[in-house]
Amino acid sequence: MKHFKTKSSIALAGMLSLGLTQQQSSFATEKEKPSRPNFVVIFADDMGYGDMGVYGHPTIHTPNLDEMAHEGQKWTNFYVAAPVSTPSRAGLLTGRLPIRSGMCSDERRVLFPDSEGGLPPDEITIAEALKGNGYRTAAIGKWHLGHQSPYLPTNHGFESYFGIPYSNDMDKVRGTADHFTLAENERYQAYNVPLMRDDEIVERPADQRTITRRYTEEAVEKIKDFKGDPFFVYLAHSMPHIPLFRSEEFKDTSVAGIYGDVIEEIDWSVGRILETLKKEGIAENTLVVFTSDNGPWHIFKTHGGSSGMLRGAKGGTFEGGMREPTIFWWPGVIDSGVVMDMATTMDLLPAFCSLSNTQLPDDRIYDGYDVSPLILGTGKSPRDVVFYYRGEQVYSVRKGDYKAHFITRLEYGSKTAHFMTEGEFRVKDTPTHHDPPLLYNLSEDPAEKYNVAEEHPEVIADIRQILEEHKESIKPVENQLEK
Repeated sequence: MKHFKTKSSIALAGMLSLGLTQQQSSFATEKEKPSRPNFVVIFADDMGYGDMGVYGHPTIHTPNLDEMAHEGQKWTNFYVAAPVSTPSRAGLLTGRLPIRSGMCSDERRVLFPDSEGGLPPDEITIAEALKGNGYRTAAIGKWHLGHQSPYLPTNHGFESYFGIPYSNDMDKVRGTADHFTLAENERYQAYNVPLMRDDEIVERPADQRTITRRYTEEAVEKIKDFKGDPFFVYLAHSMPHIPLFRSEEFKDTSVAGIYGDVIEEIDWSVGRILETLKKEGIAENTLVVFTSDNGPWHIFKTHGGSSGMLRGAKGGTFEGGMREPTIFWWPGVIDSGVVMDMATTMDLLPAFCSLSNTQLPDDRIYDGYDVSPLILGTGKSPRDVVFYYRGEQVYSVRKGDYKAHFITRLEYGSKTAHFMTEGEFRVKDTPTHHDPPLLYNLSEDPAEKYNVAEEHPEVIADIRQILEEHKESIKPVENQLEK
C-alpha cells in the first residue's frame, strides 16, 4: 500500500521550504500559483451529502455554497476517515487513520466530557506542519480531540482557539426536555457546554443561538489579522449537529424548517468568509475547502440532514456515513468543474504541505495522498482505495469502482438506539459478517442497492488482499477514547 512520504526526516521547528516537482506545470505557471498560499478549512458537523442546493436539496437555500462550487470545484467522491466526530477530526488534522493514533474505539466511539484522553502530543497536525513553515494558525469551533491540556488546539500547533471542546449535545442538564423540544424553544441553557478561548472557559453554558455567527466573526477577524502572512484557519462549525440553534435573523426563514435555518446560516457564514478574502485582496492566494465530518444523524428525522441519493448515515459505513459534500475554491488558480476522482480529508495534510513547499518528517505512516495535482488540474488522484472504519475495525473497502462490505451493522438511527448520560450513544445490535462480502459498483450504483458479488469474485479476491496488507501495517497504540 502506498502512502504519502517526504524524502527526509527533519524536526518540525526546522522545517525547510522545498521546490515543487509534480506541481511545476504550465497550469501553475500560467495562473501564478503562490508558493505559500493561505488555507481555510470549513468543517460542518453532521451535514449530509444532500444538504445543499448544489448537491441536490430542493428546499434548503444555499446561494453562497452553490456559488462557491460554481466558481470552484464540486467533489463527488470525497470521504472522511470515520463516520463519527472524534476519529474523523483526528484523520483530517493528522493525515492518518485514527487507528494509528488511538483516536477510535469500539466501546466509546467519540470523546466525552469525562474522557481523559485526546490527540497524542506526538501527532503532527496540519497546523503544526504549516506553523513550522512560517504560517499563522487559528482553530475556531468544535474541537473534540481532547478538552484539556495537552490535547487542546493550542497544544497542537494552533496559536489561538475559540470554540467548544466537544459536541454541542454533551453536558446536558438532567431532567431537561428532549433535543427536539429544546431546539424548538431555544433552551440553550439545557446544555452546559463550555465556550473556550485558548485554554480558558469564557462562557458556560455557551449561548448556542449565536454561536455560528460568533465563530464567523472570529474567523473574519483572524483572516484580517493574518493577511500579511501565510495562514491556516480551521473553522469547525458546531452545527448542524443536534441540538439545533440559529441566530435571530435566521429563525423561521427556511421553508425546510429549523434544520434548513441552521444550514442557511452556515451558508451565510461561508459567504462572509469568501467576501472577506475578496475584500482583503487575498482570495487568489487562498485555498478554501468546505466539507463535513460525517453523514447526517437520521434518528432525528427532520432535525437531522439528508444523505441525498446515498445509502446510510452517521455512524455507519455505507456511503451516506462517510462520503461528504465537498467544495474546493481558489479563484484565479484552479479551474472550476466537477471532480469525480476519489480523495479524503486525510489527503489535505500532504496536499497542503506540497502546495506550500512544507516538508513533513518521514518517521510515520501517512494515510493521506498528495492530491495537489488533482486540485490544480495537472493530474489524477493517486488514491484508489478507501478504508471504511467503524471504531477499530475495517467494515468495508473501496477499490476503484467497487466497494466490498465485509461487516455491516446498525447506524445512528436504528430503532434499537437510545441515549445514555452525558450524551453517550449506545446501539444494541451485533455486527453481521458477510462471506463473500457484499459488493457494489459505486460508479453505476452509488446508492448501494445491487449486490454484484457473484459476478466479480476476482474483484473480491483483490480487495481481500488489499485489506490483509493494510491490517499488517497497523501497530498497537494506547487507546485515547477509553482512558
